[in-house]
Amino acid sequence: MNRIAFFVDGFNVYHALQEEPAYIKYKWLDLIKLAKCFVGRNDTLTKVFYFTAYATWDADKVARHQMYVKALQGVGAEVTLGMFKYKQKRCRNCHKLYETYEEKETDVNIATMLLKTAVQDLYDSAVIVSGDSDLIPAVKAVKSLFPAKKIGVMVPIGRSAEDLKKNCDFRFKMKERHLQTSQFPDIIDLGEGAKLERPKTWA
Repeated sequence: MNRIAFFVDGFNVYHALQEEPAYIKYKWLDLIKLAKCFVGRNDTLTKVFYFTAYATWDADKVARHQMYVKALQGVGAEVTLGMFKYKQKRCRNCHKLYETYEEKETDVNIATMLLKTAVQDLYDSAVIVSGDSDLIPAVKAVKSLFPAKKIGVMVPIGRSAEDLKKNCDFRFKMKERHLQTSQFPDIIDLGEGAKLERPKTWA
């Protein structure tokens, strides 16, 4: 039996859905269901790891994101949080400074978990759900240290990531039908009167 684990770059997936108006309605995405779309008869799904960070400067975004994280944890996903770092950038056109935030740690967290769980022998095959080429060194490291393990990639819908694909052993293609069939219920009953509800802006 092939033990398979998924490592999901939360913001990579989020932006792929957010930047295409037709896909915004799929952001209430059950990653366990999505992973199971690609688990074959000879596979067993061992874990889905989700990596993200809260946009702490926007209370509404944080509230929606925390609700989504609770939904994922409720179905068994393991969540690792990174952070955003405040920084100033200079506009290339007008040369004025402007304030922005840069997401930090996600690629490092994914790389660390990919290697850690390989050492722990928690998977035979790993699937990276991302298009971030910064993960290539981690892929190479695992393949070098553990030649029997296979590393695959599922690039978020609408993205290409050819360099990452070239360095992986196999690939899965995320299609709209996978997103359609992998949604959480609009309302998730947690029991004792508690519930989680799909954010209205995600409908």
